[in-house]
Amino acid sequence: MATFLYKLGRLAFRRRHFVALIWVALLTLAGVGAASAPPAGTTSFSIPGTEAQKAFDLLEQRFPGQSADGATARVVFKAPSGEKMTDAGNKATVEKTVDELADGSEVASVADPYTGKAVSKDGTIAYASVRYDVSGMELEESTKHALEDAAEQARDAGLTVEVGGDALQAVPETGATEIIGIAVAAVVLVITFGSLVAAGLPLLTALIGVGIGVSSITALASALELGSTTSILAMMIGLAVGIDYALFIVSRYRAELAEGREREDAAGRAVGTAGSAVVFAGLTVVIALVGLAVVNIPMLTKMGIAAAGTVAIAVLIALTLIPALLGYAGRRVKPAGAKGGLLGRRRRDGKDGAEKAGAEKAGAEKETGPAKANLGTRWASFVVRRPLAVLLLGVIGLGAAAIPASDLELGLPDDGSQPTSTTQRRAYDLLSEGFGPGFNGPLLVVVDAKGSDAPKDAFTQVSDEIKGLDGVVAVTPPAPNKGGDTATISVIPDSKPSSVQTEDLVHAIRDAGGDIKADTGAETLVTGSTAMNIDVSEKLNDALLPYLVLVVGLAFLLLIVVFRSILVPLKAALGFLLSVMAALGAVVAVFQWGWLSGLMGVEETGPVMSMMPIFMVGVVFGLAMDYEVFLVTRMREAYVHGEKPGQAVVTGFKHGARVVTAAAVIMMAVFAGFIGSNEAMVKMIGFGLAIAVLFDAFVVRMAIVPAVLALLGKKAWWLPKWLDRALPNVDVEGEGLRTADERGSGPDEDRELVRT
Repeated sequence: MATFLYKLGRLAFRRRHFVALIWVALLTLAGVGAASAPPAGTTSFSIPGTEAQKAFDLLEQRFPGQSADGATARVVFKAPSGEKMTDAGNKATVEKTVDELADGSEVASVADPYTGKAVSKDGTIAYASVRYDVSGMELEESTKHALEDAAEQARDAGLTVEVGGDALQAVPETGATEIIGIAVAAVVLVITFGSLVAAGLPLLTALIGVGIGVSSITALASALELGSTTSILAMMIGLAVGIDYALFIVSRYRAELAEGREREDAAGRAVGTAGSAVVFAGLTVVIALVGLAVVNIPMLTKMGIAAAGTVAIAVLIALTLIPALLGYAGRRVKPAGAKGGLLGRRRRDGKDGAEKAGAEKAGAEKETGPAKANLGTRWASFVVRRPLAVLLLGVIGLGAAAIPASDLELGLPDDGSQPTSTTQRRAYDLLSEGFGPGFNGPLLVVVDAKGSDAPKDAFTQVSDEIKGLDGVVAVTPPAPNKGGDTATISVIPDSKPSSVQTEDLVHAIRDAGGDIKADTGAETLVTGSTAMNIDVSEKLNDALLPYLVLVVGLAFLLLIVVFRSILVPLKAALGFLLSVMAALGAVVAVFQWGWLSGLMGVEETGPVMSMMPIFMVGVVFGLAMDYEVFLVTRMREAYVHGEKPGQAVVTGFKHGARVVTAAAVIMMAVFAGFIGSNEAMVKMIGFGLAIAVLFDAFVVRMAIVPAVLALLGKKAWWLPKWLDRALPNVDVEGEGLRTADERGSGPDEDRELVRT
């Protein structure tokens, strides 16, 4: 692989105009596609194999024309202090508002509070239910404005009016902190490279890759029913890995220049060595993201595949566009360690030959003495001397951070998790005040009596059975369809939608349905947004272990090929489990317990988003393997070329620690930038990934990994001979390139190598 990528890097360097033109054309094509694509339509949130989805599909079939997936709104009214909603003036205002809402072109129905018994017992709060023909994402802006205007007119009449439901659903925004994250990345790159040009290359290529990826998602959003969160996730991961991959190749390019190589050869060798690590690191991320398909939740599958596509684009850009741009940059990208002295005055385009560069380097060392050991070298030397102490400290620290994860509660966000500044949250609170917390998450029971001899009796029996269950506040009379074979029953719990008590009630209704089916032949199904959220959480929990086995297993096999070792990949996987558990513990502490919630902008604590554990497992594993591959391949490279195991660890840190540190800080900054989002899901993902990178890069990869390798010694690189013969030689260390070097090949011979 190293030889192929070496050829690719030199080809891109020489044919830079052609390579740059291709990527600019792709960016333009994606941009035009995004601009001309129809707006994204409805995002179907189907959960195959769940009871809630089965009931939803049954409603579509048995109650045609009722727009079961249509948007809903609850316009909640509260009377001024000392008044009631039944007072003549307040009642007239509400009825006028209902009439205005009913005139909307996309409105399917509006329920009057006074005829629908939607006034609280104390008479201070009432609500009007509005149902639309289309989903919240498909509503025309004029319809949303009409809803807001009607509420505002009622406010002008003296009532407190708030609007809940998904009719006013907005596209998530990431906030200005995303820009701050990119700015932090730029500063770190400048400090790392000491050059604006060298620092600008990773940023430029990452933005091009993200531009192509996000524009492509936008262009395909309508056809593939991709939600707005999909593009945000792709942007988040694409920016992080795009900058990191380019950073590693540019850094290796500067190191090759410092060895005295001409620029075209240095670009080829950078792509052949660091590029090999990029390919395998990218593969682990892609495996982790595409592996989300095993959960069998279409929305999650689409998110994973879209993000994986953006990662693949980042890898291709790093292998082709980076060497092309290095060709344009010329001498403005200096060798590693060069600040403008002897090493900074490089030969022009290699005309003076590698011998002169080597002489300059030797002369510089003679004048200044041996280079001072960098921080990475000093740290690695300390770890190699005290491996057991470092290992224990790292494991105990991550174990302590993971303790809150034992209290993990999962759920999906509803209006109760919205900021208190939003009208949806205020409507949620008003409904809880007037009708009880369970009113915000009613359960919809669907009774399928097609196989029953007495459907009406079955409907009545189900209703009576539910009334006798604990935790039920109200049960509406059965509402049969035209055929009389199916009925719906609304159940109001006495607990809020995301509570354990509501989950227990859902299971109790389903358990009772089993006995009813045995007696009457009618099947009882529970659906609605609350039941759907409960089913999603359970489905994600059930899929976590198979997903973990699949992703870690595939990546483990991949890393065996890369490192030609059994223990190194095993250590990488165990270290990942430590970091992801610690990160989950931090998420629980902030978003569930409320620690530092004010600093993070978390206005409402509650259950952790259901998909967070499985999502973190996938993404963090891929990113963790990035650092493992980049850092340990340098150690492997040194060991293969004759260094002792302990010294190989130090050499790996000497060349890789600064770059891995910079990459981790950049990735943390990019992820942390999404904490400013107004969407709870995006905020939680941003924080979780940022803290996971902190734990994995600086505790696991920088401390635990070198400590374990120092303790294992030569055993770390052990591989059974039969397996060594069976595995393909991917040559991540660039051994083939070094062998050609050792034969004394100069620039002409290198060019001949490229031709062959």
